[in-house]
Amino acid sequence: MVKGTRFGVVGVLNLTVLASLACSQPKWKGTISNEGDVIVVRNPKDPLYKTPVLELKEDLAIGGQGAQGDYALGDIRDVVVDDAGVIYVLDSENFHIKVFDPSGKFLRTIGRKGQGPGEFEIPLMMSLIKTRGELAVHQVTRRMSFFKTDGTFLRHHLFKDLLAGRGVCDSAGRIYIMEVRKGDSGSRYVTKKLAEDGTVVATLADSPASSGDRFNPFRPVGWFEIDGSDNFVYGYPETYEIQFFGASDALLFKKIVRAYEPVAVTSGERSEQEKAAQGRGVVFDFPKFHPAYRRFFLSDLGHVFVATFEKAADGKIIHDVFDPEGRFIGRIPLKGRGVGIFQGEFYACEEDEEGYPVLRRYAVSWLIN
Repeated sequence: MVKGTRFGVVGVLNLTVLASLACSQPKWKGTISNEGDVIVVRNPKDPLYKTPVLELKEDLAIGGQGAQGDYALGDIRDVVVDDAGVIYVLDSENFHIKVFDPSGKFLRTIGRKGQGPGEFEIPLMMSLIKTRGELAVHQVTRRMSFFKTDGTFLRHHLFKDLLAGRGVCDSAGRIYIMEVRKGDSGSRYVTKKLAEDGTVVATLADSPASSGDRFNPFRPVGWFEIDGSDNFVYGYPETYEIQFFGASDALLFKKIVRAYEPVAVTSGERSEQEKAAQGRGVVFDFPKFHPAYRRFFLSDLGHVFVATFEKAADGKIIHDVFDPEGRFIGRIPLKGRGVGIFQGEFYACEEDEEGYPVLRRYAVSWLIN
């Protein structure tokens, strides 16, 4: 009888503890609803967690002031990582791709400066076509170059009449571009999905570009990424909204929205722009506020990291963190430009204390379930 009573008391205590823990968990104050065929995740200004949601520990650095020979980097334009952890770094200053193994050991160089097969003029972006083991390098000169990951050149794809400012491929080789289109009413950025032969499959987004006699250096500019499921993720930061389009049908199926306080453009930022343009006859049209955000990057688990215009005391850029469901769960200050999180590792393009470019990799530890 005593034994039974003892276990009954323990059971009640356990239930009490569990109930207490459940009550102590923060409650997300946003909403998830369906608007037609689109899931809309509306987030409040404040994140779910006030405390850090992840920790980063540096475990690799490539480049920097002391780097020599094959380990020195110029302008890091893009970085991709394959399933084996091999790192591909697109260096637009040196017109090639440098390949490193997971430990950071240099393996080979792909491409060189020029206009011929396998050569680069103005390389801007790089994609990994996993299903075929290919690298696709987008160039401003209206072409995309394809290589095997061992460096063998395969082919060029010409965009002909499309002035593609940005271009990427998904893991199956489908092409997405952001075209600059000029018209009587001004220039626009038009984002399209193409078949492998260059045929336009769908137009996904259309936003204004800079035009006219006055220049706004702080204008919103569209950004896009491809997530781990080959969905097309797009944002035009005139408002705080990020859109998801299906890999197969290119239809909008989800939106992430967040309430936010706009960040004012400072007098120092205006002066910096005027100083850089001195003597060039530029007439500025400065806005009162920055766009809703800068850009974003993704994790292979489905998180979205949005670079805002807020900064921490040490100058790092505050990033909003959204979970795979689209909920605003936390914030983290990051140095440099985040590339993405792959297999538990965060890759970032940074500068060292002397201003030399360096690619850093950090082990990621999530502090929440």
